[in-house]
Amino acid sequence: MLCWGNASYGQLGLGGIDEEIVLEPRKCEYFHGKQVCDVGCGRRHTAFLLEDGTVYTCGCNDLGQLGHEKSRKKPEQVVALDAQIIVAMSCGESHTLALNDKGQIFSWGLGSDGQLGLNNFEECVRVPRFICQSYSDDETRLQTTLTFIRKQTNNDRLSVSVNRNIKSLSDVQITQVACGYWHSHALSRGGQVFSWGQNRYGQLGLGKKGQSISTPQIIKSLQGIPFAQISAGGAHSFALTLSGEGGVFTFGAGGYGQLGHNSTNHEINPRKVFELMGSVVTQIACGRQHTLAFTPSSGKMDSFGLGGNGQLGTRSSCNRKSPAPVKGIYPYIYFLLPSRCIAEMEQCCVKRIYAGGDQSFANYCTANNLQNLDDVRIKDPHRGICTLTEDIIQKWLNHSPGRVPQEISNHPDHYSTSSKCSGVDMNMARILFHRVIQQDHPEIAQQIAASLEKNLIPRLSSSPPDIEALRLYLTLPECPLFKDRNNYVTIVIPFAKSLLSLKEAALRVLGNWWSTFEPPVFQLLVELYKDVVVYLLQMHKVGIPSVEQRIFTCFLDTSLRFLEILHTVNERAGHIIQYDKFYIHELDDLIDIRNDYVTWIQRQMYPMVSLGHDGVVTLCRYPFVFDAQAKTTLLQTDAVIQMQMAVDQAQMQNFSSMFLPAVESVNPCLILIVRRENIVGDTMEVLRKSKNVDYKKPLKVIFVGEEAVDAGGVRKEFFLLIMKELLDPKYGMFRYYEESMLIWFSNKTFEDIDLFNLIGVICGLAIYNLTIVELNFPVALYKKLLKKKPTLDDLKELMPDVGRSLQQLLDYTEDDLEETFCLNFTITEENYGATEVLELVPNGEDINVNKSNRQDFVNAYVDYVFNTSVAPLFECFYAGFHKVCGGKVLELFQPNELQAMVIGNTNYDWTELEKSTEYKGEYWADHPTIRLFWEVFHSLPLEKKKQFLLFLTGSDRIPILGMKCLKLVIQPTGGGEHYLPVAHTCFNLLDLPKYTTLETLREKLLQAIDHNQGFNLA
Repeated sequence: MLCWGNASYGQLGLGGIDEEIVLEPRKCEYFHGKQVCDVGCGRRHTAFLLEDGTVYTCGCNDLGQLGHEKSRKKPEQVVALDAQIIVAMSCGESHTLALNDKGQIFSWGLGSDGQLGLNNFEECVRVPRFICQSYSDDETRLQTTLTFIRKQTNNDRLSVSVNRNIKSLSDVQITQVACGYWHSHALSRGGQVFSWGQNRYGQLGLGKKGQSISTPQIIKSLQGIPFAQISAGGAHSFALTLSGEGGVFTFGAGGYGQLGHNSTNHEINPRKVFELMGSVVTQIACGRQHTLAFTPSSGKMDSFGLGGNGQLGTRSSCNRKSPAPVKGIYPYIYFLLPSRCIAEMEQCCVKRIYAGGDQSFANYCTANNLQNLDDVRIKDPHRGICTLTEDIIQKWLNHSPGRVPQEISNHPDHYSTSSKCSGVDMNMARILFHRVIQQDHPEIAQQIAASLEKNLIPRLSSSPPDIEALRLYLTLPECPLFKDRNNYVTIVIPFAKSLLSLKEAALRVLGNWWSTFEPPVFQLLVELYKDVVVYLLQMHKVGIPSVEQRIFTCFLDTSLRFLEILHTVNERAGHIIQYDKFYIHELDDLIDIRNDYVTWIQRQMYPMVSLGHDGVVTLCRYPFVFDAQAKTTLLQTDAVIQMQMAVDQAQMQNFSSMFLPAVESVNPCLILIVRRENIVGDTMEVLRKSKNVDYKKPLKVIFVGEEAVDAGGVRKEFFLLIMKELLDPKYGMFRYYEESMLIWFSNKTFEDIDLFNLIGVICGLAIYNLTIVELNFPVALYKKLLKKKPTLDDLKELMPDVGRSLQQLLDYTEDDLEETFCLNFTITEENYGATEVLELVPNGEDINVNKSNRQDFVNAYVDYVFNTSVAPLFECFYAGFHKVCGGKVLELFQPNELQAMVIGNTNYDWTELEKSTEYKGEYWADHPTIRLFWEVFHSLPLEKKKQFLLFLTGSDRIPILGMKCLKLVIQPTGGGEHYLPVAHTCFNLLDLPKYTTLETLREKLLQAIDHNQGFNLA
């Protein structure tokens, strides 16, 4: 070890020498026979790191920066770090940083400007007392526990010499640290540079100067550039790139030329040193106000900055504003010692350079050991971060049974990380995890599981300092241990809890990364936590002790909230997977859905009463997990509750009317007495006189002149007939689109706007009374009913040709878009034979559609069709619908699910219909007449089959739950073969005479289904 410069405080480690300034390199005898790996130079103190990981310090100790109270003139060991294997050191003016083999930073000494990185501005403590919690060697994430903090005053200044872990960087893989006098830097494995401390001259590189910062901040202007080394001087900083050219960036104080820009200006943003371009710099070192740069290819060491104490090595005390060679003899090796040393030792060359205060150091080696020269741009495989690779896994698998050795390797190809891109190959992560977790090597799986459970997951920070630390949340769930139900409580749920504790910005980044997942990868994550929910509910059904109920509730809520975040990401990303992939079909068997809904409603009505007292999670808070069957049950439950409340209110009013003449009696049901020939007028008359509470009552329909009692079938036909009448083109209320066979509101109707209110009420009554109706609207209608915004995809459904044209406009890549499409912000409509041009935005006729505004044009077009043009009509429809169906239950539905509730669907499964049919009397599945009936039925064309459904059930569409829910019943009748089949639509019951021939059954069945209107007692 060679040293020269200021020695007045013993910082050169030469012992009790008389000189205060050493003008030329001198050998430090103390380290004879010892291998020095790293040197940290402060203004008046120095730290030496030996090959065995021990730390020695010497020099000034006024503020506890040595970490011991031994001799100051010669290096002494810092015993407080005995338990650590230190891999790097750095010193500030009066503070010191140390990096251990686990990627953790320890700091002690002066902290008045936040340079200790402890999120406070404490001064210092003189005696270091630190106890480290021990872990096994192969755990890659080690957290330290501070067990003793001692403060004492000295010269009216408070000092801290307890070595503390900087928690704000505990989730970032740190490979290097550097101390300025009052500021500090850290370099992550991903090449990111962090800074904190004093910022008077812009030495933090954050684009500003002034206020000190106590929490590490990433230097955003350097993001995307991988760096190999960082160095910090008194108030200036350097960063050396990983690239082959060895580029150097500097920032901070430049008053003595120490930035190397041939000027004395300060720099608040990192600036490249162009004076060093063409030289492949492999090392940099910063002193108080001077800098060294080593270029082995040219065999020279450059220096610049303050030279008053000879620290530049130029044999002059003059300052230098640009790089100049350190004087020496350069025969054939990189950097030779001055002449006085040649007589004492072999020819030697520089291995590593260091600078601090007003002194410089050079670690040398003999000429025959040139292969040991340091190039900080080349990663040392023994000082990297543990990275999982195929080679490491294979080495583990080939290792003898027992403890797994700690393996460390480096893989720097991940510098593209951003808030939009994780830089993680998820498929490779999954493959590697499955390679390392194998049944043939249970000891590896057990060790990893224990480390995850006890060390990694419990210590995840809620506020990671950089997005690089968030990658863990992507890769960990790919570990096969997460799929093992035995680990749900110990690993999977705690992992979800840690993720949920992240702050909003971090969750937003994770959401961006998840949204880029391939559907199968995203679905694996969803399926994992769906299974966790099922597992917990199965445990609850078996029985959980009351003392564990609160823990169970916490686990279930955590898992559902994690799924909720994934569902939100899925919605925002335009459905990475279909919404029904979130359904948990087992819920109907695991929970009482009706009771869950009642509890949820009660909490909505009385939030303060139930808050935190019952310890029950209501799944209705997470409606995306309910499938169609569960949501139908919820709707039925809500309808029954609302109807019962309306009936109770009516009965209470009727009871009061017996004693109070002023109170009128009311009917507990909503009765519609209508004539077939005036069904719309009669219905409007009744509904106009009805109050909102009446819509909540059970609906009963009576057709004038018909004897049938409404047990459901009459109601079905009423909805069918009135919707057919209201949607008739003669009213002009709706526009029919032939290509899609769908309808939408006509903005040029002449009908009373109250009719739209009536249609809304009818749709609401149909849902409320669990009856499907014929209403051929696009999904956009149901989106608007649920207060969701229609999109271009909805326009493609309603107007496929227009939708395709708009998509072509968005996808067009050539530069002649304006000439090709010739569009402006207008829309052309035809109404009753007249053509009208309407502006989509103010002065839209003067605004041409181009590449920059085409998305705005498409958005305006979609908004006009679905919103602006039909606003008053839809508002009336919406108001009518919500008179009946307004409430919390609608919040549980997706637009497609609500559409299926209103109009049913056409997913016909005629075989399922036959399987689910029941028989009464003499009939059974193999009765001759029944076999004839199904043979005839299956031979009918689709339209006739649909007519049969209409004849028997009152609708040619099937409920949202499918054919099995129709539950047809066939019974024999006493008449002969000359009688027709008779349908009881109220009960889906068919009276089928005992036909004996195929021809007779076909003739009578077709005759019956062709004359299916009207209700009379059979």
